[in-house]
Amino acid sequence: MYAWIFAHLPGPLWVRVLTSIVLIAGAVLLLMEVVFPWAALHFPSGVQVTVAE
Repeated sequence: MYAWIFAHLPGPLWVRVLTSIVLIAGAVLLLMEVVFPWAALHFPSGVQVTVAE
């Protein structure tokens, strides 16, 4: 799948590499800022973590 996406990006190799890095960074940012916080609120794990002293 990644090879297919990379092959269909326009431009020379350095532009495709730069575009891939930007797309990956955007996906990670979207997951960290939007998806994971939303999922943490709507899908509680029910696990309580305690630290014994």
